[in-house]
Amino acid sequence: MLLAGFRTGNGIPDGKTRFRALLYMNRKPHRPRSRVSSGEDTLEVSEESGGSPDPSPELGPPAQGYSHAPVLLDEVVSYVPAGARLLVDCTAGGGGHAAALLERFPEAELLALDRDPHAVATLQSRLESQGSRVVIRHSTFSRLPSHLMVESADFILADLGVSSPQLDQAARGFSFLSDGPLDMRMDPGSGGPTAADIVNTWPEQELCRLFMDLGEERFSGRIAQALVYSRDQRALRTSGELARVIHQAVPFKFHRRGRHPATKVFQALRIAVNEELEELSKLLESAPGMLRPGGRLAVISFHSLEDRKVKEAFRTWENPCVCPSEIPVCVCGLTPLGRRLTKKAVAPSAAEISTNPRSRSAHLRVFEKRPEAVPEERS
Repeated sequence: MLLAGFRTGNGIPDGKTRFRALLYMNRKPHRPRSRVSSGEDTLEVSEESGGSPDPSPELGPPAQGYSHAPVLLDEVVSYVPAGARLLVDCTAGGGGHAAALLERFPEAELLALDRDPHAVATLQSRLESQGSRVVIRHSTFSRLPSHLMVESADFILADLGVSSPQLDQAARGFSFLSDGPLDMRMDPGSGGPTAADIVNTWPEQELCRLFMDLGEERFSGRIAQALVYSRDQRALRTSGELARVIHQAVPFKFHRRGRHPATKVFQALRIAVNEELEELSKLLESAPGMLRPGGRLAVISFHSLEDRKVKEAFRTWENPCVCPSEIPVCVCGLTPLGRRLTKKAVAPSAAEISTNPRSRSAHLRVFEKRPEAVPEERS
């Protein structure tokens, strides 16, 4: 269920933010102005979710132009354990991390997954020369256990979020800087609901909650009202139409230079459409059992909702004890699964951010599963 990802209480803004949003919902409905894009209504450019406008609704050949700069590449490779034999890239995308891992560990084999069929086509083309060393699957990473039924992995990588090619193709509907069908499905063939389905059918209260819980949007109530009013006049069908309604709903004095007012709403819709937090939760539930002793899980996240989940999971794996603090000795019997190799998240260097601005919000966390205990020799 789509609502499950943001009804659990994870990442919910504080009570003051929620109260302000509910106050907005009781105000007189906000009616967007009729003019489309002149003066203060002109869409701003944001480096986070922009791209070259492409009015064509048709996607180009997936193996052409699916170019994605892998973030924190050197850092990721440095955390692979020595002698690794089986590597997993859960979100292989354009194959940047995958190719670097294969080059750095020539004896290793790689399982590459991606839910985007265009990314899978790119992977097949890019990694074809590796032959039997690589197995590529069109799959969500929540289904990883079904692909690792025999062996356990030495290293699992999950690079979360949306990729540059997905943002840059207007036909995917991810970007508010280009006008395309309001889709946002990472796997367009999945048959699941689109962003257009959500904004045109969900009740105002549910839209408000979505934007608060998954976007941490200050003006969620005002934006939800504007969307309902706009769709009553005509259904919202394109990313450009949605962006304009949001742009006009947010008071102009709160517009920030270099950050579009629609950023958080587009994030919330994308997360809901693709059930991203549910996918991440399933991965975190199964990952410890898929790692060999001494194996490592590396997760790159791009916003606080994801990073918080990863941080809390790693902390619990390292210290699972649930005994009351007043008990001096642990009696719950829960033992640590391993240790965090990154007490603080690893961020991109200034040099990387200068060449790839979209990397600036990336956070890398790595966990190492406890090695097998070496039996003591009897004297």
